Amino acid sequence: MNLDKIDKQILHELQKNAKISNLELAERVNLSPTPCARRVKQLEESGIIIGHTTQLDQEKLGLKLMAIISVTMDKHTADRFDKFEAAAAELPEVMECYVVTGQDSDFLIKVLVRDMRHYEEFLLRRLTKLDGVSGVHTSFVLRHPINKTQLPV
Repeated sequence: MNLDKIDKQILHELQKNAKISNLELAERVNLSPTPCARRVKQLEESGIIIGHTTQLDQEKLGLKLMAIISVTMDKHTADRFDKFEAAAAELPEVMECYVVTGQDSDFLIKVLVRDMRHYEEFLLRRLTKLDGVSGVHTSFVLRHPINKTQLPV
């Protein structure tokens, strides 16, 4: 799908506020409501818009400790990586998972936990028990000064 200026404006506005009404969205992008709704539907059907979420305040929910964990695998096989990815996806503390190159590790995972005790339980009783994990190295996030959710369209 080729995006024109109006499509990009729609995406920009929806990324700022997914709860915006169609009427208000149409006003902001200078369309009437029906064509605006039609464009949003096309963006959804094309797979450019893949969902709508609600952002939560992690601190207010007691998730005060963020860690970036480098994970090294014992074998470099597609099956081993697939199984790790599936298992990591089941751990609620894992917020993001990346397969990486250029480091001694195979994965970087971003984890949110309540405190050090929660981190220790997560690390020793769950993460290191996953098949294939041969090593981990953790960096704790001191501050998170940039936290964008909007893609540059």
